Amino acid sequence: MALSLGRNSSPIVTGIGVAVALVAIVGTQVLGWDWGSGRLVPTVIGVVAAGIAVAVVLSRRG
Repeated sequence: MALSLGRNSSPIVTGIGVAVALVAIVGTQVLGWDWGSGRLVPTVIGVVAAGIAVAVVLSRRG
């Protein structure tokens, strides 16, 4: 069974993706967030976003 990550994503998944992208852009450009800087907020956001992405991929394998 092949894993397909086509363009048939639900509006919720698209909304989550856009929100994560906006947080990343604002965080890096405005707030000066950087990976490995020792700050907790960027790390927590990254871990949560990665967890959501893994959950979506696993749920689509179904």
